[in-house]
Parts: sequence; structure tokens; C-alpha cells
Amino acid sequence: MAETAGPEGVNSETTRDGVRAAPADGGDALGAAPGRPRGVSPNEAMSSLLDTLRLGVVILDTRRRVMLWSGTAEEILGWLPGRLVGKPVETFLRPFEGMSPEQQAEDIFACLRRERRWRGILRVHHAEGHPVTVESRAFLLSDGAAAPYVALSLADVGQLRAIDHDLAALHALFGSSPLGIGLFDTELRYVRVNEALARLNGVPAGEHLGKTVHDVLPPGMAEEITQVQSTVLRTGRSVIDLVTNAPDGIGARSVSYSRLTDDFGHVLGLSCAVMDVSERRDALEKIERARQRLALLDHVGVALGDFLDVRNIAQALATALVPRFADYAGVMLVGNLAHGGDLPGRTPTSGTPLLQLGVAARDRGPSVRRMLRVGQDIAFESGSYFGRTLSTGAPHLITSQEELRAATYADDPKVVAALDLGIHSLMVVPLRARGIVLGLLVVSRATESDPFDHDDLALAMELADRAGTSLDNARLYAREREGALMLQRTLLPQSVPSPPGVQVAYRYVPGSSGTEVGGDWFDVIPLAGGRVALVVGDVTGHGLRAAATMGRLRTAVRTLAGLDLPPDELLRRVNDLADDLAPGPDDPLLATALYAVYDPSTRRCHLAKAGHVPPLLLMPGPEGGWRSRVLDLPSGAPLGVGGVHFETTELEVEDGAVLVLYTDGLIENRGEDITDGIERLRDLLCARTPAPSLDDACDAVVATRASSGARGDGSRGAFAGSVRLGDEPHRSRSASPSVPADDAALLMAQLGGLPEGSAASWTFSAESYAVRRARSVVRDTLRDWNLHELIDSTELLVSELVTNSLRYAHGPIGVRMVRGGSLLVEVSDPLPDPPQPRSATEEDEGGRGIQLVARESRRWGTRHGPLGKTVWFELPLPG
Repeated sequence: MAETAGPEGVNSETTRDGVRAAPADGGDALGAAPGRPRGVSPNEAMSSLLDTLRLGVVILDTRRRVMLWSGTAEEILGWLPGRLVGKPVETFLRPFEGMSPEQQAEDIFACLRRERRWRGILRVHHAEGHPVTVESRAFLLSDGAAAPYVALSLADVGQLRAIDHDLAALHALFGSSPLGIGLFDTELRYVRVNEALARLNGVPAGEHLGKTVHDVLPPGMAEEITQVQSTVLRTGRSVIDLVTNAPDGIGARSVSYSRLTDDFGHVLGLSCAVMDVSERRDALEKIERARQRLALLDHVGVALGDFLDVRNIAQALATALVPRFADYAGVMLVGNLAHGGDLPGRTPTSGTPLLQLGVAARDRGPSVRRMLRVGQDIAFESGSYFGRTLSTGAPHLITSQEELRAATYADDPKVVAALDLGIHSLMVVPLRARGIVLGLLVVSRATESDPFDHDDLALAMELADRAGTSLDNARLYAREREGALMLQRTLLPQSVPSPPGVQVAYRYVPGSSGTEVGGDWFDVIPLAGGRVALVVGDVTGHGLRAAATMGRLRTAVRTLAGLDLPPDELLRRVNDLADDLAPGPDDPLLATALYAVYDPSTRRCHLAKAGHVPPLLLMPGPEGGWRSRVLDLPSGAPLGVGGVHFETTELEVEDGAVLVLYTDGLIENRGEDITDGIERLRDLLCARTPAPSLDDACDAVVATRASSGARGDGSRGAFAGSVRLGDEPHRSRSASPSVPADDAALLMAQLGGLPEGSAASWTFSAESYAVRRARSVVRDTLRDWNLHELIDSTELLVSELVTNSLRYAHGPIGVRMVRGGSLLVEVSDPLPDPPQPRSATEEDEGGRGIQLVARESRRWGTRHGPLGKTVWFELPLPG
């Protein structure tokens, strides 16, 4: 027996009877499994192209008869070996391209005789009847001892074309793709690279093969890539879009790695794709820089928007720039602008001193202090960069230490300090508003920081322009606020009287709502008979209109108080004047007020309010503290509301009690009920022992409220400080957590009686002797008071008034004298009509009494009571 090796490793046995067909299951004659190399176990089989491309083998003899039919041929055509072995090849051929099966077979064998090989396309029968197109190869096989055989291979054209397409696509990908593509084996050696990858790596394609990235790329980059490759090879998890630097250090690369495996899951190596992303990274860096610039603009805008003070804005600007934009920053302004002064000329001269208001630094130390010179005046020479920027408004960018040395005069200590700090880049930018240079913004970078570029200069100009507008607004705010507060101060009492038996202390605190001052006010008005009127009020709204309305309202109250009206009547008459007191025709008056009248001689107090917060009455406690009481008065409606009825409440107060009048700005907090604020004020006052003076008590209230600051609920404390009227001018301040948004007024009056023996009163019947008796008791009392100089004038005026009452009243006549800051004399009778002064002729016997009283007294007047009228006059005390 001779053994002949067929094509594709198919073994056949030859005997003297001829060739025997292989088994039907595709195994060889020795029983090897189909498709499995002899001696190779299934677990060790490796995939190859033949696993994808099914290649059938047919052995023919020289008479064109089928001698061997392989299992793969059976898979392709469906014919079992027993049906074709021994039959001519044309049995399974079909006509193709106008040739019969016999002609095709003849042509194949003729070519084999000539060239010993043949290739071409055949159309064959499938066992199920449909045609199959195959690509075929034929070879002559001979062992030299017998007639040759023909080995005919068959492959499905559809599978071949699919493989051709895959191979073509692979070659095109490697050959024409702009991406760098490389394949690595399991030892991480290059096995194939395309020209694009060779260009990206800067190494010819042929010099990659068989080498690792350590042989091709720089050491640091190669180490990073090797770690990535090892991880991907070990885990099978792909790495996508890993951005690294280019091998030459210029530009960036995006690298992606995936593991390669065959159909059996065996790892073959790695594939990589490399893309130049330098432009993308540059674009992203530009986007990020733009985002950072916008964030910085927003950050600076928010920082500047929190303040309405020039110094705070300057410091906020410097702080916002370090370290986000610069290592050192300084904000310098023309000196008078810090105090709300006028703008400088269109082009400030270079010698104009600038005040260093805001500074920020990355580091601290003597060199920083020498360079920034916080709070000092700085003047620049006209030839320096700083002087030119100040005079022309043009920014300047310094990008080297050599240029920095030439920025000002030689050995300038500020420049020397800057060089000691390692500053290598500096920008001088004008701070402008309405085309006028207000000062300079100077920012610098040192050591490792990148130098400034022109984009940074453009950003600094934008920041400086915004800051310049904020600084100018703050300057105008300071001026307008001072003007508004000055107007308000002139409309409030500049001093208050000190009537006998009453001690008064007061505080007024303007709010923080910009130039819009409030309408809170208070007043202390002396009345006839030693009495005193205590008033607080609050005009709704803010601004100059509210302040002006407050002034008109206070004037109206003072004028009507001179008529000695009961509190409810006074409020009614003020309410009747609402249209005249209103800020404007479309802006009606709306105000709250509380009016109280206290008589020290009787220790009685009459109060009425118009929609105002209730007053407190503090009384000395048994152990030295305070007892408090909220005076529950009929509320009334605010002034300006028509058809309102006001009521007067009368109460007798203890000697030494304190009446506390205030506006809602003292107790009101956002989101809190007004009663909570009242209780808080009561607790605050009652928690303290009596203060040495009312002023100390006011200061305690103010200091305690200031220390509370911003409340936890987001509201603000009621007071941040207090200024007595007549003290140093109010300073403008920006809103802060400890400054109230609304203004507040506080008036505390300690109510006592007159000193013993300071008052005397009598009642006489309407008899003729009343005049004589009145003169006698007045004379004796003035002698007891040691007021001899006033005896004659007082006797004369009392006799005139008593005589007038006898003539017209016909009822009991009361006489009362009070010694205080002046001598007060009152004559009362049941007649409700007040006396009318008239001009008496020489023939008239009467009519001169009221003229005499008006001429001889310092002031006089009448008031109504429940039982009639009272005529009063005052005489100054001697000395």
C-alpha cells in the first residue's frame, strides 16, 4: 500500500484496486477527527483563516472520475461521497458561460496537461437542486509510481468575496486612515503599523516592527503607555481616548487600546489607535480659559456688588484677583475720591498722589509691605509706565524683569521689592468712569506663574472698567447719602428741652438702604404748665421724599402742640391735613405716630397713637431691676387713612418710671411677628439693672442689638450702632450683616414729679373778694420762694385774669403757680370760650387785661379742659 498526501493535508490510501474514499463523516482513513490536525487536542486548536473559509477537496483520476470526496466538499454542496465517487466530474457540474459540463471538464484537464494547474469559477449542482458558484483550483498529484491524480479544491465564492472585502478594508484602514494604527503581540512588540502612526511617532514604519514602545517613544511617555498596555492585555478592558503629550513634547495625542482575541478566546495581542488632538486640546484650553475668565468676571462682579463704599470696593477687587488671576494686586485711587470728592480732571497729571486703598498678596513679608505700601500716598513720575497710564488712560503690559526695572526711576524701592519677590510680569491698568481716570489697578505674577499675555490684559481692562463704575457709584453714593442724612438731621430736633421732672435720652440710627434715608422721627415739645409732649413717628417709604414728608409732619405736630390740644384731637387734626402733608398728588401720606403728654405736677400721662407700635413703661422693681409693661392703647389707623377715630388713654405713672417710645425699625425682623420683637426689647430692658443714666440705657439697647448681628433666619439685627444728633456727622456705610435696612428712632423719658414746694394752687368762689385774696396768696407764695422781683408783675397779671373770670365766668376760679425753669401762672374758670384780646380806647374802662398779659409775660396762652378753660403765662426767673 502506498500513501499519497492529498492537498490541504487530506490523506488517501492507494491499493491495487485504486483510491478508497474517505469516511463520510469527514475523518481521515486513520480515524482522526474532522478538521483536527493529528496529535492536536481540541483545547489546543488555534483559529485560522481556514476556520472561516471552508475549502472542499475532490480527488479525480485522469479519466475525470471522482476518487475522493472530502467532508468540507459535502458541507458546501450537500453530496454524500457514496453518490459521486467513481462518477465523472461533470456529474455535479452545471452549464456555465455557454459551456456544457463536458466542455468545462475537458478544458480543465487540457489546461492541467499543459500547465499542471488550473484555476477558475465553476457552477455546480447542490444536492438539493439549486446551483452554487465556487472558486476552484486544480493541481496534478503524482508520486512517480502510478498515473497522476487531480486535486480539485472548491470554495464558496460568497465567503471568498466577504473575506476579500474584509482584507481590502483592513489594508485601506492601515494605508489611508489619518489615524495612527498599530498592532502588538502578546509581548507588546509592534507587529504592524501604518504610515500615520509612523509620522506621529517620528519613526519609520519598518523600524517599529519587533520593538516595544520603549524603543520608539521617550522614556517617561513609554513607561506610561506600557502600564496602560499591560493593564489592557491583562484585564481586557479597553482604554479609550487617553490624552498624552506628543513624543516631541509639542502637541497632544489621544491613544486608545483594545485587546485582540481569536474565535476561541485566545489573546493574540493589542490594537491601538492614535490621533493628534493638539487642536482639540488647544480649543479646550481656550474654552477653559474663557470659562475661567467669565467665572472671574462674575466673581468680581458679585464681590463689588456687595459694597457701596470706595474703600471696601477697592479691597474687594484686590482680594478677588489674588490668587485666581494674579499673585499680587493693588488698587490706587485719587485721594479725594475715597471721601466722596469730585472727579479729577479729564487727564490727571502724573504727579497726582494716589492712595493705596486695596491690596492683596499671595505671600507676606517686608518686601510685600514695601511694594504695596498699604494706606500710603503714592506719586509717579510722568515718564514712568504708571504715570503714562494715569495721564493717558492707556494700559501697559510688562513681561520681563528688565522692563520692570525701567518702569520707574532707578532704585525705586517698590520695584526693588518686586524683583526680590520674583515678579516677572506686571500690568498697569487704568480705573475709569465716564472716560475719566480714577486711579490704577496694578497686578503682577511671580516665580512659577505664567506671564501675562494680551488676553490677560483685555480681561484686566474689563475688570477695571467694571470696578471703575462701581467706585464711581460708591463715590456718588457717599455724597448723596451724606446729603440725604444732612437733610434728615436738619429736619430732626438738634437738641431737646429738659422740662422739670422729666429726663430724656434719644437715639436715631439711619438705615443701610443706600441714599434712601427713612422717615422715622421723634420730638420733645415743652407745653404750658410745665408739661411736655413726647412724640415718635414713622413715615412709610424711603428716600428724600419720605424725609421731606417727615419734616412737614413734625412741623405740623409742633404747631398743633402749641394749641395745647389733647392727644386724640391733635392726631385728628394732623390726619385732616394728610392731603397737604402728602409727598405728592399720586403719593398719599401714610404714617404712624404716637403722641404723649406728661404733666409732672400730677404725674399723669395722656397718650394716643395712630397705627404705631405700642410704647413700653418701665417701673423700678423691688430688687433694683425693671418691671415692664406694654401700654395697650387703642391702635387707631395710620395717618392718611380717612374716617379714623383716635382715643386718648390716661394713666398715672410711678415716680421714676421710664416711658419708652420707638419705631418699628428697632424691633422688626424679616419673617418674625412684631410681638416677638416687642418681647425681645422687654427682655433686653428688664434683664439689666437700672443704668446710671438714660443715655447709658439707650447705649445698652443699641450695643446689645449690634452684637446680635445677622439673625439665624437670614434677617438682620435692628441696630448696628447709634449716633446722637449733634455729634460728629454720620459716616456713610455699606450694607453689612450688622446694619439694619430700615432706620430706627428711640426716645426714653424718665417721668418724675416736681420738687416739693414747687407748685401751689387755690380755688376761689366767684365773689368780689376773690381778686384781693388771689393777690395776697400770690404775694405770700412768691416771698416764700424768694422771688421778690416777680411779686409786682405777677400780682398785676393775676388780678387782671381773675377780674376777667369774675366778670364773665360766674363760677369757681382756680389759680395755680409752678416754679421750674420759669414761673408758670394759670387762672382757670368754667367759661369755655377763651379771652379775646381787643384794642381799648382811652374812654374804655376795661379790655386791657389780655393786652397787659401778652406784653408783660414771656409767653402766654389758653387751653381747654373738661370743666372750662385755663389762661396761663410764664415769667422768666430772676438771674
